[in-house]
Amino acid sequence: MSNIGHDSQGGQNEKMPLRPNVFTFGPFTVTPQVKSSRPPARTIIANKAEVFHHTPLSYCLVNIKPLLPGHVLIIPIRPIPRVSGLTSAETSDLFLTASRVGRMIERVYGASSLNIAIQDGPDAGQSVPHVHVHVIPRKKADLDSKGGSDAIYEMMDGEEGDVGGHMERRNKGQKWTGPDNEARKPRSEEEMNADADMLRKEMDKEVD
Repeated sequence: MSNIGHDSQGGQNEKMPLRPNVFTFGPFTVTPQVKSSRPPARTIIANKAEVFHHTPLSYCLVNIKPLLPGHVLIIPIRPIPRVSGLTSAETSDLFLTASRVGRMIERVYGASSLNIAIQDGPDAGQSVPHVHVHVIPRKKADLDSKGGSDAIYEMMDGEEGDVGGHMERRNKGQKWTGPDNEARKPRSEEEMNADADMLRKEMDKEVD
């Protein structure tokens, strides 16, 4: 079967990635995947994994250090550093997936609004060179203690939002020693797996 896609204008675009056995996020391996024997070569999400949903072109990852409860990432499977490098099919799938996941996250966390954001390149605060969409559930006055609703952007740009740094420390087995290490240390693998398992079940309830 060919894996060459077609864009909305009817022309061929570059080859689309086949569903992988292992998802990657920039230089990081996100989670091991397992193969199902039925049907052959079909990959499925392992029971304990940090990926809670995927499509043929995108996947959804729980965050190692969420800025607010329910903060998740939507990531194209193909490791592209900038939005401009995505194909039309990848772009469409990424944002349709973000919309669907956002609806679920808002419901599950009792939110009234969402931040949906991309840091497109290192000078925009991108800490992992792989396109990713932040979906963050919001409630009224949830960041009043930090100066108001717009404080989320400073948090994303600062150490708190350094997803790559947190993942690198975890991969090296380093402990978190930041100034708020008691209040908001990066989550353990067990915590992330449990969160992903819950969100996976909630995604099953979503209808288009």
